[in-house]
Amino acid sequence: MPHALEVEGRQVPITNPDKALYPSGFTKAQVIDYYIRVSGYLLPHLAGRPITLKRFPDGVAGRSFYAKDAPAYTPPWIRIAPVPRRRGGPDIRYIVVDGLPSLVWCANAAGLEIHPFLHRAPAIERPDSIVFDLDPGEGVDLLTCARVAFLLKRKLQSAGLESFPKVSGAKGIQVYVPLNTPVTYAETRPFAKRMAEELERESPGLVVSAMAKAVRHAKVLVDWSQNADFKTTIGVYSLRARRDRPYVSMPVDWKELRAAMKRQNADSLCLEPEAALERLRKLGDLFAPVLSLKQKLPASLVT
Repeated sequence: MPHALEVEGRQVPITNPDKALYPSGFTKAQVIDYYIRVSGYLLPHLAGRPITLKRFPDGVAGRSFYAKDAPAYTPPWIRIAPVPRRRGGPDIRYIVVDGLPSLVWCANAAGLEIHPFLHRAPAIERPDSIVFDLDPGEGVDLLTCARVAFLLKRKLQSAGLESFPKVSGAKGIQVYVPLNTPVTYAETRPFAKRMAEELERESPGLVVSAMAKAVRHAKVLVDWSQNADFKTTIGVYSLRARRDRPYVSMPVDWKELRAAMKRQNADSLCLEPEAALERLRKLGDLFAPVLSLKQKLPASLVT
């Protein structure tokens, strides 16, 4: 029978809490519990941002879908950000997770993965970061992505930009470049493309900037295309639904990446919820600078 959980004065309906959403037995109740316990770190990174949920109503072994439009049964207290469709038609009604009740509601909807935009509503043309998604092709792995992340870090440093890595919780790494200064996607997208293409020219046996899978064997795709007002990226501290057990998209520091490469130990970069929460208690939010660090793209590299 459905029941409700009181969250900050709101009654949030909870259904099938004992349902296993991962083959390991990790239940919906545990998903909700994780998101409640991580919320103090997660919510600042979601504030004001429209999100896409990847929902798994039958668990990770069943069907899944990306949910952009808020369903008709979305409670009226959840904030909705209307966004025009690129091809016309009714606005897309994105959910904005602006508090713990909204986050719990999304978790109960089996929204295991949270994919926010780089912008905040309603300024949908103004990102506050650049993201590079490092995705390993067949024959390479997370540690190869780490190697490419260092090449990218050095290139960004040469442009006067600091960057912050996180593991995706699946196979790859994302590198974020906080800006938090007035900028548009019309500036950030060409810059990201230029960085990726330069890396490919400098390391052609390791890096590819084209999306086609046929050219990605034994290489790492530096995906610059996420820098668009219609693209989302897996959010920091989100669960992932790629394996039998839940893993977390988690910030790491550059020293950790270097140590994992030296030890050839990718497992040290893969954290399940309890380990992620314990790490947060010890280290705090390593991604906090992404919210506050102000940087500007060098004028000479913006076309």
